[in-house]
Amino acid sequence: MSVEIDFPLEFLVLGTPVSLQAKRPAARDAWKTRVKDASRAALPEGHFATTGPVTVTLYYFPDAEMQGDIDNIVKPILDALCQHVYNDDRQVERILVQKFEPGRIFQFKRPSSVLADALGSEKPLLYVRLGDDPAEGLL
Repeated sequence: MSVEIDFPLEFLVLGTPVSLQAKRPAARDAWKTRVKDASRAALPEGHFATTGPVTVTLYYFPDAEMQGDIDNIVKPILDALCQHVYNDDRQVERILVQKFEPGRIFQFKRPSSVLADALGSEKPLLYVRLGDDPAEGLL
């Protein structure tokens, strides 16, 4: 039986994201597998990938000053979720990505329980939130 995904979908991925420009393809593939595996705990059993619009929020919490550029971590994460959470990258209508290096974490007004877990957990880790409303937070 196929089940629709109930958005928003939130999960944490432990570890340091691997850049699109990583010299070792095996490291990039292992990271994509880690992202996909982490998403499974938040997804209903027997889910099918959505065909509607998707928004993506990525908050990276490194354990030290981040090496490399924040934009280079996005594509491997999106690739890991494609044909798993959504069918095609073209469905992604908005991406918000931010790093929170030690000593530079802001106070969140109303963090979800998953984001609160990220704030209180050992670093490095990645918080991922997927939504289905491109207008959320804009109006």
